[in-house]
Amino acid sequence: MNYEWDFSGVWAHRDMLAAGFVGTMKIAAVAIALGIVFGAVLAALRLSGRAWLARPALWVIEFYRNTPPLVHFFWAFFALPVLIGVSLDPYAAAVIALSTQSGAFYAEVFRGGLVSIERGQWEAARAIGMLPAQALRRVVLPQAVARMLPPFIERSFELVKTTALASTLAYSDLLYQAMQVNSMTFRPLEVYTVVAAIFFLTLLVLSIGARALEHRLGAHTRPQGA
Repeated sequence: MNYEWDFSGVWAHRDMLAAGFVGTMKIAAVAIALGIVFGAVLAALRLSGRAWLARPALWVIEFYRNTPPLVHFFWAFFALPVLIGVSLDPYAAAVIALSTQSGAFYAEVFRGGLVSIERGQWEAARAIGMLPAQALRRVVLPQAVARMLPPFIERSFELVKTTALASTLAYSDLLYQAMQVNSMTFRPLEVYTVVAAIFFLTLLVLSIGARALEHRLGAHTRPQGA
């Protein structure tokens, strides 16, 4: 079977795909920012040492880690307005779904990074007169961040790809706009090949930048002479 590729229809509607790409990046950026905050709070509760704080945080984390992302989108869009009495547009629902789910994963990344630092690092910092907050900021966090960065980046990339589910709420992200272009051109192979290429190139560029950042942080936290 010989298939004749024709991207002219996709090119003719490139403005729609560009608008969808902007919509995707807007969701991803806001969801990552809110997810970091939500994850930091959950991680702090998990590390608090108080069961009445740590257990609810663990339940939240396990709920989001073990349920499908699509359920979170539908729940935020259809169920949450019933509970709070306020209608949410697709953008707000998608951001809530993505930020809470990713926050649960970020929480374990943050917690794992902090507990991976040897107790002796804390004790050494205290021995030279640092307060706990100073030890955390000057000694523990720089090392922990370097260890957190790879899983954090991986989770963030997953978030960017998961933004495609926002199309199920009729939000004008890249995939939703691609579906509109496909309905006008009837060229699904070309349309979705372009979508795949856009995601691939975007994440490739971000991956190169992330590796450079990871290398730089590693160099700063590596002992001299190592």
